[in-house]
Amino acid sequence: MGRWLSRLQKGYGKKLVSLHAWNGWIVAILAVSGLVLLGGFWRGVLGEGRVWLKELHIVVGLVSILPVIYYLLLAGKHWKQLRKKPRQRLNVLVVLALLLGWFVSGVLLWQFRAVGPAWSNAALTAHDLLTWIGLPYIIYHSITRAKWLKEPERRTVRAERKATDREEAGAPPAAEPQAVYSRRSFIKWSIGAGLAVLVGPSFLQWLGGALGSSLGGGSLDEIVSRDRNRLVPAPEPMPASLPPVGGGAKGNFRIYTVTPIPEFDNANWSFTIDGLVDKPMTWNWDTFVTFKRTVQVSDFHCVTGWSVYNNTWEGIPLKRMLQEAGVKASATTVKFYSGDGVYTDTLSLEQADMDDVMLAVLHDGRPIPSELGGPVRLVVPKMYAYKSVKWLNRIELIEGEHVGYWEARGYANDAWV
Repeated sequence: MGRWLSRLQKGYGKKLVSLHAWNGWIVAILAVSGLVLLGGFWRGVLGEGRVWLKELHIVVGLVSILPVIYYLLLAGKHWKQLRKKPRQRLNVLVVLALLLGWFVSGVLLWQFRAVGPAWSNAALTAHDLLTWIGLPYIIYHSITRAKWLKEPERRTVRAERKATDREEAGAPPAAEPQAVYSRRSFIKWSIGAGLAVLVGPSFLQWLGGALGSSLGGGSLDEIVSRDRNRLVPAPEPMPASLPPVGGGAKGNFRIYTVTPIPEFDNANWSFTIDGLVDKPMTWNWDTFVTFKRTVQVSDFHCVTGWSVYNNTWEGIPLKRMLQEAGVKASATTVKFYSGDGVYTDTLSLEQADMDDVMLAVLHDGRPIPSELGGPVRLVVPKMYAYKSVKWLNRIELIEGEHVGYWEARGYANDAWV
């Protein structure tokens, strides 16, 4: 073993350079793919390609541990070389901490079904925080370590002429004056300030959402205040919703859409149940808000790894609506339509008969804001959130199966948590 390590450490300088380059490419691929996976715009554009991109992100993330292991085998000699360079030692520790943190949190997110919502929720927050810190740091480190910035011979033309004149006169070279603020320092601080200005506001917005109960874009009050829906009258909450019987939602909703968020008012909103039913029905908003509702407390889990706990939902149990319409014997599947005109999903009749599947109109005692899928959204607590169709405005009973939006793009048809 010792002989093998000795052979490995021969020519370790070149190996470190190569290792640095490979690690840079790995981080770049993870950064680009991660940002694309996060962006709402790309969710709709990529379609099924998003599933493949996610798989690539996972595979490259797993591979990212190999350069770390390889470096640790070389670290003894490298660490001795840096014994008088505390800044470089600190940089090595920071980079290793970022890479290991990304790897561990990424594995927990990858195995979210095995570790459970509490661990995956914490892992997602850690993964995000490391990204907010790590990417600007790596960009700064990469630019400021570039060869053109490090080369000491790059001086002003005027300084070069003075040195040449002294050499021609046979005089010894003059000691180079020490600048109070060197060109390199100025560029480094400028780059750092630029990154701070670009990243800072977005980071603070993310931090505010991570520390408070929000929808990823400000507090719940702010989300409600910019609600796009203009439907009257507002549904009157039941006593159990005020204050929320569950104590109020704990966690952060992240806004994912495959289309622009639609806007509704009394003129363009209606709700329909049709297909294989005895009594096809359509209601306007004024009638819909008069239906008898129930209140339930449930957790909300997204397949991407985050969860929101203790949501107090108020709405109409789906099984009651289906009983009202009368399901024909030939029907096997309940198909749900989003008011965005694009998104659909399904439940089997057995799944739709679960007591906690609800057509929700209130969340924690307030009308559901448009960014969270209001005025009406399906809530299926025992399944991941892609089954809980937002902006729900139609239910159709069909024979056979229908492949939903995300199922057509690689997601499981049965989305049990």
